[in-house]
Amino acid sequence: MEPVTLTTARLLLRTVGPQDTDAVHAAAQDAEIQRWTTIPSPYLPEHARSFTEQLAPEGWANASMFTFGLFLTEGAALAGMLGITMRSLGVGEIGFWVTKEHRGNGYVTEATVAASRWAFTQLSIDRVEWRAEVGNTGSRAVAERAGFTIEGTLRSAINNKGVRRDCWVGSLLPSDLGLPSAAPYLPGRP
Repeated sequence: MEPVTLTTARLLLRTVGPQDTDAVHAAAQDAEIQRWTTIPSPYLPEHARSFTEQLAPEGWANASMFTFGLFLTEGAALAGMLGITMRSLGVGEIGFWVTKEHRGNGYVTEATVAASRWAFTQLSIDRVEWRAEVGNTGSRAVAERAGFTIEGTLRSAINNKGVRRDCWVGSLLPSDLGLPSAAPYLPGRP
């Protein structure tokens, strides 16, 4: 699949490439990003180069992972990253991080809604899952503001740098954004 570009009121969401390597490397030096995400730590220039020159383009090419850099429309600064990784038929998992100087501005919430809407309408995804290590209250706040339903805690469900950790899990369905599902959905009865 060819990469797409999405726009919101304040952001340009586009794939990253070699021109973004230095910005990705600089942003990933943030201790909070390294703590709460599964990126390598320490995050070296070769990690950023591999991400922008191989992982992100290959994910688009084989339709396994759709990575967007979040760029401010004013000033074109990299504000964060967001990716939707295909987990199973009709299910994608969203992950994101935001740079320290852009936290608290709602950029990732805005991008999460835009990317999820795109996935529902263009990829025939019927469920976007969000997972974050228990304690990552910033990520959880983004998910909740974007409309995700928090479904619970999964024990030992994330491996972060060789350590198994519990995680929160939530989901967003097309109907949560007022969109139709690609496949019929029959909710369970209590």
